[in-house]
Amino acid sequence: MSANLRQNKPRLLLMGQRRSGKSSITSVVFHKMPPRETLFLESTTRIQKDSMHSFMDFQVWDFPGQLNYFDPTFDAEEIFSGIGALVWVIDAQDDYTDSVTRLTASVANLQDIYPNINIEVFVHKIDGLSDEYKSDAFQDIRQRIEDELNDHGYKNPPVSYHQTSIYDYSIFEAFSKVIQKLVPPLGTLENLLNILVNNSGMEKAYLFDTMSKIYVASDTRPIDMEVYEMCSDYIDVILDISELYSYPRSESTRLGPQMVETESSVTIHDGTMIYLKEMNKYLCLVSVIKHPDAKDKKGLLDYNAHIFQDALNEVFARGWEKQENSEAAKEPAEH
Repeated sequence: MSANLRQNKPRLLLMGQRRSGKSSITSVVFHKMPPRETLFLESTTRIQKDSMHSFMDFQVWDFPGQLNYFDPTFDAEEIFSGIGALVWVIDAQDDYTDSVTRLTASVANLQDIYPNINIEVFVHKIDGLSDEYKSDAFQDIRQRIEDELNDHGYKNPPVSYHQTSIYDYSIFEAFSKVIQKLVPPLGTLENLLNILVNNSGMEKAYLFDTMSKIYVASDTRPIDMEVYEMCSDYIDVILDISELYSYPRSESTRLGPQMVETESSVTIHDGTMIYLKEMNKYLCLVSVIKHPDAKDKKGLLDYNAHIFQDALNEVFARGWEKQENSEAAKEPAEH
């Protein structure tokens, strides 16, 4: 990709009160830190900026909870101009009154300048709550936010809500939903996955970002968290094995010749097959097949996955070409 495109990275801004869990989230999701080690993280005192290089480059900015970034002493344009989504983290185990008030004030400020911004509310640390209280707290937080936004004059603002914990897969599921809103060809990817699933006898298929285990897209069948967890765990298994028996990977460009891809499958105790195929150096397809004859249809799976891979790379190639043409059109012509 061109230098201009690489600089044009959507930002995910993580905001919320102090000790709400923002730094723990980024450490677990984007830096592979074991959740229990996050107990020793110090509170964030300045903006932490991480650049993620994957199928789509983006930035994650972790903000200290005690500062007001709408104060005139801060450059709001610099902070919010390239924003892809605002992720507001609320500690469900703490008194969240102040957090809700700050969130609604922030949304009110942003709606005037950036009305189309995605607001993602992570009701976090739900692992420490009983099932009954977990549901009550989630509904209470959601109702308070909606009531306060209505008081500010905003009807149906673009706010989404997620229950999250770093001790299970809910945080990866939530970030997957956030990232998917920033993927321009999402509808096309879902259609391609639907075609693959329907023609291959698959129960469910995911297109994962290999390193973060955020899924970029899935077919439109309902998501079963047990199936999702199996697929996510299988990526870890393959990555661990690949580190032991790895092969040299060329630094070819994304649109250049494809490298030799990893491909693997395993049949577990109940006859379910988990099938993984690397699409390119950023993305992998992971699917679950519960048909009893799945292991005898491996050739068909490989063929269909290869067809899907060709279509996938064509979709992204056209997306990059469109972006590059758009960038070129903005540059002054030479005489």
